[in-house]
Amino acid sequence: MRLRGRAERGQATVEVALVLPVLAVLLLAIGQVIVVGVTEIQVINAARSGARAAAVGEPVAKAVQSGSSLDPARTTVTIGRQGAYVTVSVDYRGATDVPLVGAMVGDTEHSASITMRVETDS
Repeated sequence: MRLRGRAERGQATVEVALVLPVLAVLLLAIGQVIVVGVTEIQVINAARSGARAAAVGEPVAKAVQSGSSLDPARTTVTIGRQGAYVTVSVDYRGATDVPLVGAMVGDTEHSASITMRVETDS
């Protein structure tokens, strides 16, 4: 009876040792998905801030950077005006920094485009 109890404890240890790496990678993958989602929200917010600034005649680049925590070296801002409307597009190449999973996925591309009516003519 004693030997059987010891063997079952050893089996549980082996099962945990086999499942733990898979569980760790799964948790890291979930973390990476969250990072990508947050980056997408920041890009949309940056485009919205830039469009608002363009609509009222303020500097767009400053508004894009203050409206988010995006890396300026990875951010491209495009401004277009058509009649009484201004469109600001923000493209961002997001880094995947989560260990293990980030190296497998590579950088992610995010873009957002917001159009607003111009409130003042400058």
